[in-house]
Amino acid sequence: MRYFLEVSYKGTRYSGFQIQDKGATIQGEIERALAIFFKETFVLTGSSRTDSGVHAFQNFFHFDWNRDFDIKWMYNLNAILPGDIVIKEIRRVADDAHSRFDALSRSYVYKVYQFKNAFLADTAYFYPYPLDLEAMNQAASLLKSFKDFSSFSKKNTQVKTFHCNLMESYWVQENDLFLYHVTANRFLRGMVRALVATMLRVGRQSLTIEAFEQVIRQANCGTAWFDAPARGLTLQRVTYPI
Repeated sequence: MRYFLEVSYKGTRYSGFQIQDKGATIQGEIERALAIFFKETFVLTGSSRTDSGVHAFQNFFHFDWNRDFDIKWMYNLNAILPGDIVIKEIRRVADDAHSRFDALSRSYVYKVYQFKNAFLADTAYFYPYPLDLEAMNQAASLLKSFKDFSSFSKKNTQVKTFHCNLMESYWVQENDLFLYHVTANRFLRGMVRALVATMLRVGRQSLTIEAFEQVIRQANCGTAWFDAPARGLTLQRVTYPI
């Protein structure tokens, strides 16, 4: 039987979502908790990779198991897990359901704050410079006119295509917080952080909207800026067929 496991986490202390050669990961901690409680080995398959330090309000794994899952075990598993990782749901799905390949879209939010705030230090990017919200939204809207996002991908990435379909791309301001919302069918390695870093330069008026468009059109890996830190990025939602 196949199960989807929905998880939420603060990624500050972790080297990423999926198992890696070095460092603690979200997958590693959850597999450890399952093994401790059930006294057997579980192998999880993740919906996507997130970089070291990136957070998630909602992300998914799937796994196969030959037993029915009792909802009361959720309490036990969460008691074993560190406080910055929470299993939100484990549910039975179709035997061929896949947490990665069946995902229709993924939605991210990147948070930028303008005034020193101890409660945002781990989950947002401190950027104490004047920003032009209208200019950043002009850039964000322009992105939806393109499919090839090679310029916003890190080099040496192994993908067959750099094409992505952006469904949402916009900035909003809430008090001293600037929030970038983006939804797409897929994202490239480092893409959201590169989009943010480059648009912040538009917001500071150190990059014109024409120059921003040229960055997109160059379609050459690494052309954009990539200096927006991971801590500002949160995976908000992964959407699947009903």
